[in-house]
Amino acid sequence: MAMERLQKILSASGVASRRKCEELILEGLVSVNGKVLDTIPAFADIDKDTIIVAGKRIKPQPKIYFLLNKPQGVICTNFDPQGRTKAIDLIPTRQRILCVGRLDIDTTGLIILTNNNELVNRLTHPRYGLTRTYIAEVKGRIEGEHVEKLNKGIWLAEGKTSHTAVKILKRGHKRSLVEISIAERLNREVKRMLARVGLPVQSLKRTRIGKITDHGLGIGRFRLLTPAEVNYLKKTTADKTL
Repeated sequence: MAMERLQKILSASGVASRRKCEELILEGLVSVNGKVLDTIPAFADIDKDTIIVAGKRIKPQPKIYFLLNKPQGVICTNFDPQGRTKAIDLIPTRQRILCVGRLDIDTTGLIILTNNNELVNRLTHPRYGLTRTYIAEVKGRIEGEHVEKLNKGIWLAEGKTSHTAVKILKRGHKRSLVEISIAERLNREVKRMLARVGLPVQSLKRTRIGKITDHGLGIGRFRLLTPAEVNYLKKTTADKTL
């Protein structure tokens, strides 16, 4: 492994968030090969250098990747002052893992959790355009004009939504089911775009992340991503080495 920014190494090793690791460096709590480094930028090679944080040596951690079918009432954050159940609480690991993106507390479905911080950063960046697929139950009858508007993109406060693939699953006078595939860029994008065309969302479930599906994974259950799935995600961000 080549030289990397020290705070990036510490964060990837599960010490803390990257910002908190920067604070640890500036406080003089980090040494590399016996020398305290208290300025930024600072660099190291975790495979060659001896890195000590507050008296504890940092070693590379194996990368782990989980797929969780998130239930309602579970939040996608690593800290919650209200003490609500977090997605990370459903995964039995001692390693510090993060959610790749977020699902609302009342939205169910697939979310990836990993300790590969670089993969988290890249898969949540709009430039990679990884498509997510949702099934939404909406209030009212969905018509062709709704689909046309959604496909063309909806203007929200932050900008226009990206290309959307819409498939009507069930059409009724009081409720309809619709499948939406979109490369998300904006917060709560699916709910907001449906509300904008007059179809308030009653329930929302994410069923697919790129090519990775919820097939065989019950609500509240998790599994490890397969090597093929991990490689697929890395290829999605193949412009740089992960």
